[in-house]
Amino acid sequence: MDNKEQHQLPQWAPRIKKEKIRRLYELDAKGIYDSELLDEVGYGLLARCESFIIASNSRKGSVPCPVCETTVYHNRNREEAMVCENCGWSVTWGEYFKHTQHKQLSGAGPVLHLFEAFVNGFPKAKTDQRKMFMIDRLLHGFHYWVKKDEIINTRPVAVNLINARLGEVIRFLDELTFGEGNTPGVQENHAEWEERSEFARSWGVHKKK
Repeated sequence: MDNKEQHQLPQWAPRIKKEKIRRLYELDAKGIYDSELLDEVGYGLLARCESFIIASNSRKGSVPCPVCETTVYHNRNREEAMVCENCGWSVTWGEYFKHTQHKQLSGAGPVLHLFEAFVNGFPKAKTDQRKMFMIDRLLHGFHYWVKKDEIINTRPVAVNLINARLGEVIRFLDELTFGEGNTPGVQENHAEWEERSEFARSWGVHKKK
């Protein structure tokens, strides 16, 4: 292992471009399935979800070595080196943590569960229709918190998945194309999004990201 590899940081999967998702919905509204585009968007979202999960779990004390994928545990001491016993990879937790910041890679348990379900479920989808429904359901999910047994929806998870700022993401989801050919469940997901997104809209007015 050369010196550069020994101290490398993970490469996070990028957020998906709006144009590809917009095209997917334009076709779906007409009842058209583009299998190649569905897989491109779906597996791009899956990779992004995996990056989110890794970054989030790293803050709890476990990091997959970016060289050999062996799990490395740490005590969140920013000055202490994390060392892979299998291959010798090593960086400090402080370096790694900094590498996770300001990249839309953080969220609470409910979002992790949503992303884990997509990562586990999407590769098992047998039809284009099922793939479209899973993509749509993922994109219309929310971060949320519970107050006195009431669920308060906050940011849409799409801000972690789509390459745009929060306000742009909200407008983008609002303006997606719908029609008679839509995959069953897609229009229902959008109606639920509109109903649940009141707080997200007020949040988006004041936040840049």
